[in-house]
Parts: sequence; structure tokens; C-alpha cells
Amino acid sequence: MKDKSSILRKSIKMGSVEHETKVSNKEGEIMAIASKDVISIPPTKSIKDTAKVMMEHEFRRLPIADPGSGKVLGIVTVMDILDFFGGGKKFNIIEKKYEDNFLAAINEPIREIMTRDVICLSDKSSIKDTIETMLSNQIGAIPLVDANDKLAGIVTERDIVLSLAGVLTEEVAQDYMSTKVFTTTPGTPIESACKIMVRNGLRRIPIVGGEADISKASKKLLGIVTSTDIIRYFNAKELFDNLNSNAASEVLKNIVSNIMAEDPITVSQTERIGDICALFAEKNIGGVPVTKDSEIIGIITEKDILNAIKTL
Repeated sequence: MKDKSSILRKSIKMGSVEHETKVSNKEGEIMAIASKDVISIPPTKSIKDTAKVMMEHEFRRLPIADPGSGKVLGIVTVMDILDFFGGGKKFNIIEKKYEDNFLAAINEPIREIMTRDVICLSDKSSIKDTIETMLSNQIGAIPLVDANDKLAGIVTERDIVLSLAGVLTEEVAQDYMSTKVFTTTPGTPIESACKIMVRNGLRRIPIVGGEADISKASKKLLGIVTSTDIIRYFNAKELFDNLNSNAASEVLKNIVSNIMAEDPITVSQTERIGDICALFAEKNIGGVPVTKDSEIIGIITEKDILNAIKTL
């Protein structure tokens, strides 16, 4: 059986990611792959401005910290934003509190939709413990705190996966990919796409269709839409310039074909996991459809790769 921590340490030393290879006695090994220059935001920042920060820095989550003490108060993820935009219960802020006034609702403070019960780990934590905590709690990032509970760093699924680029050479996609793939069609409204993502905990949905034969259309891959694509759409200046009203219903009626990535990057079922990690790093993506003869047969994401590490 392979030692998961040794695999990660080996990958760090190989230089697959630009991280420190020597960790001081005051820090755990997790700090060698964690981001130390953490961007956090105060709980008073608006939802609109939070989404802007996410897009500017290409983050999928942001810690919410007290400006004075630096202590973690919460975390906001792209899924929280999608929930607010129509995917779940947080949409009530737009629908009920603001009576469908989208422009007013997006100026609410981020504390209204942030996740408050944040799982944090010590900056002395091991890589193994961090992976197990992520998988057991189904979370994609963990803030790291020092002895004074002050935010010291953040580690994400991506940090771990990128450190494995080129390392896992025996394992292949078909052994770890998800074969239950949630898909939708090009004419799906963005609001419905948000619902699919939030209800099923998805960050991306393959778009299928384009065939007269329904059985084939349900498998033919046309594109992919991610949670980041949706937030980028809501954050676009052109959206606000072209609105005829403040109604959320107008914003949400647009369809996914207008924001999806066409000709998405795919891998075969025999692609090596280490090469997929390298692909994620090169293309700055967190998941890819697995195809065979132009039809989608699965999807593999950063979380699937963490599960691959767990089973080694």
C-alpha cells in the first residue's frame, strides 16, 4: 500500500507546484502546499462585490474574517452564490425580501449567505488528516488557523491535486470517475442550471444534445457550464447595462448555451490520473468529462482524485 503523504511530499519536491519544500518546526506539512497569502473579506462586503473578488482572483471560495482579530467567521463558496442566484433557499432573499428586485438584493452583505459553521484545521496539520477531513465532510477547502485562531492559510482540493501532477502513473480515469453524470440541454435556463448544481452539489454540468435520436442526444457532448461561468455571467458589466428592469426573473431567463464553454476539454477512460492532474494545472480547471466515441461516459473531478488518493 502506498503512503499518501509520501506521494504528496514527493510531488512537492519534484517541483510540480511552486511551494516551499521545507516546513519550519512551527508548521505542519500541510503549509507546504497551502496558500499563505490568503485573501479574506469582511462580513459586511456586498454579495455583488464578493462575486467580483472571486472572479478577479479566480477563487471558488473566500474566507470571511473579522477585520480586527483576523479570526475566521465564515466562508463563502461559489455554491453559496449559486444558491442565492436561484439554486436554493438563499434565493428567498431576492424573491421574498426584495420582491424579485435583483439589483437591490445583490447589495446585501455577504454574511447573509455565508456558511457560518466553518471547519478549520491547525496550521500544524498533516496532509493525510487534511484529505480525510475534506472527504468526510464533503468540502473542497479548509481554512488553516494558528495557535491564536487567526487565519494563517487555506488549502483546497486543487492545491492537493496540482501537487500530484505526473505522480500517479498507474491509476486511470475509469477506476475513479463518476459514471452517474448529471447533464442538461442547451436551452436550459440559468436558474434551472443553478438548481441542478446546488441540489446535487455540482460545480459543472455537461451540456448534451444535437442529435435527432434522443438516446444518442442524451450522450453527445456539446459543451460544459461551470459554477464559475454562471458567476462570471452575473458579474458581467454588460448584463447590468442591458437590463430592462431590476427583476431577477429577467436576469435568470437567459439560457446556458449562451454562457457554456463549447468543445470542452475531455479525457479518455484510460487517461492516467497523474496526467489528468497536470491537465487541471495547465488549463486551470477542476473537472473534465470522460468520453468514448464522442459520447460522455463519466466525469472526473478534483474530489474524485482525492478519493483515488484515499484508496491507495
